[in-house]
Amino acid sequence: MPETPAMSNTPIGFVTQTHTGAVTPRESIQWADQLGYDFVEIYMDGRSERTALDQKAITTALEDADIGCVVHLPFVDLDLGTPRNKVREGAIRELRACLDVAAGLEATKAVVHASTHATEPEWTERTTKPRILASIRELEAYASARGIELCVENLPNDVYSIHTIDEILAETDASLTVDTGHARVSGFSADETAAFLDSHRRRISHIHINDAREARDEHVPVGAGTTDFETILAPLADWDGTLSVEAYTFAKDYMALSKRKLDACFPD
Repeated sequence: MPETPAMSNTPIGFVTQTHTGAVTPRESIQWADQLGYDFVEIYMDGRSERTALDQKAITTALEDADIGCVVHLPFVDLDLGTPRNKVREGAIRELRACLDVAAGLEATKAVVHASTHATEPEWTERTTKPRILASIRELEAYASARGIELCVENLPNDVYSIHTIDEILAETDASLTVDTGHARVSGFSADETAAFLDSHRRRISHIHINDAREARDEHVPVGAGTTDFETILAPLADWDGTLSVEAYTFAKDYMALSKRKLDACFPD
């Protein structure tokens, strides 16, 4: 068993499941307050896309509960690597607008997917990768000017998976969000993910705690899967980043369970 890291003071939040409208942003903030989470990571899509967010009400709720804010930028229909310049420019405009809203919410970090829907045989990575990198550089500068840290997430079996995301670090000033479940889908064991966290600790600002029963992108509540979080997180003693539970559930009690299970990894 690895030595348990001294991470009891690491801020822990959760990614809101607000996109269907089953849970509202303000309800998520209430959950965070009641369950002992430090922040919410607002998913800015679907029913909680930027124009649907009541910024004043959310900001007031965050302040009243003393809960922090991170955002997850939309991605399902936005393409940062498309060779169609007008489409790419539109995606960047939309994400800039999202960052403006995030700044209004006093979000400290914004998670982004460095991805594209332009794939072979029509388009190769030789064409799409430079466009993705240029997009991330533009968005990182825009976010930084608004006091927000842009964090690129490793994706499962995508252009920038955990195997290739070092290129993001070499070519941009963005930070990393490491998704533990995505790393597992990409073939990383718990030990390999731990080694990656250890060797990249200076650029990793945020971690998605994504549990699963096997090497699939399941996002079950923490403890409902078989992910060895004690091993994965052991190298991060004295790390100053943040952890977000990313569980696909609308049930408050599963979020309570996830918090207890994660806290158990880091006893005082």
